[in-house]
Amino acid sequence: MQAISVEEYLEGEQHSDILHEYVGGEPYAMVGATVTHNLIAGNIFAALHGHLRGTACRVFAGSMKVRVGDDFYYPDVFVTRERVEGERLFQTRPSLIVEVLSPGTELLDMRDKLQAYQRIESLQEYVMVEQDRHELRVVSRIAQGWESATYAGTMPVRLASVELTMSFLDIYSDVEA
Repeated sequence: MQAISVEEYLEGEQHSDILHEYVGGEPYAMVGATVTHNLIAGNIFAALHGHLRGTACRVFAGSMKVRVGDDFYYPDVFVTRERVEGERLFQTRPSLIVEVLSPGTELLDMRDKLQAYQRIESLQEYVMVEQDRHELRVVSRIAQGWESATYAGTMPVRLASVELTMSFLDIYSDVEA
């Protein structure tokens, strides 16, 4: 694949039927998601949207990009606390990002995207949700850097960045075991 400019990427993405993430000057086509992946992302979006309705926060899912330097990603769900003028094709200041892990993207989400997302000054939490078991990892910004907590089973999941506690029943609603 040949490197293209940010401008070429953004222009092409507006006319493409396929979503592409853009890393290091190269676009990468996004693969389709499973029913389980969509249900989990939808459940999290619904909980966040309902919880944050009427606040300055906005919740995005699936087809809105996050810009990190000159790279662009499509998180499964993310929240912004502030509106930045002129950002209609992408957002630059998320406070919470959620990725539902897939076998084909798990390493990318847990390593490369984690490192990229941690460069975003506004980011307070990055959540990585497992599809095949009731488990997720929350990486949170603290004064000394970042800390990680893993939630499993029936533990309530606390998302401090949006002051929301979710149950695994809420996250995995309608997902067949």
